[in-house]
Amino acid sequence: MIKTTLFAFPGQGSQYIGMGKSVFENYKVSKDVFSEVDDALGYKLSNIIFGDNAEELTATYNAQPALMCVSIAVLRALEQETGKKIEEMCSIVCGHSLGEYSALCASGAITLHDTAKILAIRGKAMNEAAPKGTGGMAAILGASDEQVEELIKKSTISGEVLVIANDNSSGQTVISGHIASIDKSIEVAKELGIKRAVKLPVSGPFHSPLMEKARLEMEKTLVDIRIREPKIPVIANFTATATTNPDEIRKLLALQVTGTVKWRESIMYVENLGYERLFELGAGKVLGGLTKRIAEKINAISIESMDEILANKAIL
Repeated sequence: MIKTTLFAFPGQGSQYIGMGKSVFENYKVSKDVFSEVDDALGYKLSNIIFGDNAEELTATYNAQPALMCVSIAVLRALEQETGKKIEEMCSIVCGHSLGEYSALCASGAITLHDTAKILAIRGKAMNEAAPKGTGGMAAILGASDEQVEELIKKSTISGEVLVIANDNSSGQTVISGHIASIDKSIEVAKELGIKRAVKLPVSGPFHSPLMEKARLEMEKTLVDIRIREPKIPVIANFTATATTNPDEIRKLLALQVTGTVKWRESIMYVENLGYERLFELGAGKVLGGLTKRIAEKINAISIESMDEILANKAIL
């Protein structure tokens, strides 16, 4: 079963106040993860996660390390309950955007301390890469690939950027770019008969060429980070293929900031390899839902709470 099982880690948008509280309260190994992340960042991120200020948690420099923290806390609890290490439960890992860092931490390529620090830097760099109000993102729902292509072509204002940021699943694409072109795409989507186009409440045009400053910042940051060969292969968002090469991982993490998150292609990749089970570890059930839409043969299960761990430990 290990050979046909993958673990997946969620990205930004899955965060919510109180996430991970079940494992925090019931497993010392999980509580230790929160403490280590707090120490790495130099402030109590755990207080923000379990506080009452959703806006503060949603700030990208908090949301990114927070989501990773919860994912690793869930993994540690799962390892304790099963008595198995990650490499004894699955044979490949992946993550959505920042979730790729969670996957690398889970697989032993980057330490928890370093992953927390990198994600705080990444969040800040992404938040500051484009001047406020100049860029944005929109979710395009119920559109074919051809319609998305036409939408981008007809909506891109001369001299501006508009690209696919997240290829999440058939009928769910996120586009990113200059705000005027994003606004235009909402209107053009109606003309093209696209089911729905919605502007997203984000602070910038993530996963687009407008994040070039953030890419350069990550490139510089990653030079000083020790990346080991992961215990199990990690699927890169930028290529939608697996790698275990530390130099390639370093290069792809920087490129990921301005590149498309190829989630649909990643799931198709593992489906073609014969994978049958995906366990989403961390906050929410977004990746499980997307996977079910992409690959009917893959059974997707989301695990965050102690109850969910106990309900699934026997099959791991």
